[in-house]
Amino acid sequence: MKLKFTKMQGAGNDFVVLDGVSRTFTLSPAQLRRLADRHFGVGCDQILLVEPPRTAGTDFRYRIFNADGGEVEQCGNGARCFVRFVRERGLTAKSEIRVETAAGVIAPRMEADGEVTVNMGAPVFEAKRVPFVTDSDALVQPLEVGGATVEITAVSMGNPHAVQLVPDVDAAPVPAQGPLIEHHPRFPQRVNAGYMQVEDRGRIRLRVYERGAGETLACGTGACAAVAAGIRRGLLDARVRVSTRGGDLTIRWEGGDNPVWLTGPAVTVFEGEIEIDEC
Repeated sequence: MKLKFTKMQGAGNDFVVLDGVSRTFTLSPAQLRRLADRHFGVGCDQILLVEPPRTAGTDFRYRIFNADGGEVEQCGNGARCFVRFVRERGLTAKSEIRVETAAGVIAPRMEADGEVTVNMGAPVFEAKRVPFVTDSDALVQPLEVGGATVEITAVSMGNPHAVQLVPDVDAAPVPAQGPLIEHHPRFPQRVNAGYMQVEDRGRIRLRVYERGAGETLACGTGACAAVAAGIRRGLLDARVRVSTRGGDLTIRWEGGDNPVWLTGPAVTVFEGEIEIDEC
């Protein structure tokens, strides 16, 4: 099967974007893994599938598959690339669209400067909704990882995150500890492991070990989760610049049930066609 694709990136978080509006198709987990493979496929952190809407009042359906072939609920950097893709492909002329995801409806919009802003919804700290197994309602909780105890804040941005403060994000044990947190039994749906260094009340540095993808150069929902956790802990102001290894993102949250707003770049890298074996 031949597939046309668009390679895109948002702050270094890279995607293979597929048009499921003009052509209907289904990919197996093995085919998705092949697409994401950086040696035998196109190479990406996630595969984004654009589909016709199924919910009234929405413009598109947005499906996200990690590099391991598993489908996930949400991806903030991908949402920004999504709106640029549908505009560049002529699938819509709107500057702001309503998109159905597995985590609910989001509304990304193209800004005048070319960046994209996404309403990511309100963060969820209630443990059973993250989900996170605990008997405590404390915001900061201990987690036994690899014979050591770390302190994390569990928060959902439509997908689960475990955010911890570190003094130096460059020295954080992301490659070794990240997989242990991702598969920790207290996170029954696995989790994204975030490592946040607070520089001041308006700026943080961040690394994220993503569920099903490993460490990525940036994670949009991870940035939202980290800032929300930092604000709840009284460490950050309502507008925060998040520096990742792939670039900067801007996060705004007024607290409470207000939505988190994510702003950042969305760039088309190249387009192509690939032959995908039937699996």
